[in-house]
Amino acid sequence: MFLKYLAVFFVSMVPIVELRGAVPIGTGFMGLPWLPTLIVCVIGNMIPVPFIYFFARKILVWGSDKRFIGKFFKWCLEKGEKGGKKLQEKAGRGLSLALLLFVGIPIPGTGAWTGTLAASLLNMGFKRSVIAVVLGVLLAGIIMTLGTLGVFSAITSIFS
Repeated sequence: MFLKYLAVFFVSMVPIVELRGAVPIGTGFMGLPWLPTLIVCVIGNMIPVPFIYFFARKILVWGSDKRFIGKFFKWCLEKGEKGGKKLQEKAGRGLSLALLLFVGIPIPGTGAWTGTLAASLLNMGFKRSVIAVVLGVLLAGIIMTLGTLGVFSAITSIFS
């Protein structure tokens, strides 16, 4: 059982998949209990956050003038800054809530990785960013857990 939790932990750290994929894998396919799975996934999803916040922007700036990766890195910086400014204009003082919802709504392209990168590019401040991201990850985890339990429960009842 430990290896199953370890697998779910590492899956929740992977960009794009994150907790949104790890929760259904753990509770649905591996048959793990939902609460410990949710806790393990939240922890796994949050571990990369400080590294993304403090280093992603520096890596993008460093790579923006490199021969093979420069165009892509520069595009990421410009896209992030442009999107961040747009979000900041629309959200105003509600930027933390906007970040929480961005991370918490489990759709492709939104999650702790993207949200933390956006917060870093917006210079939101580490503490404020982490609080919004962790609450968003919890929201996404609850949504995914309820969805997974509901889907697998419905499938089980159909075939019983």
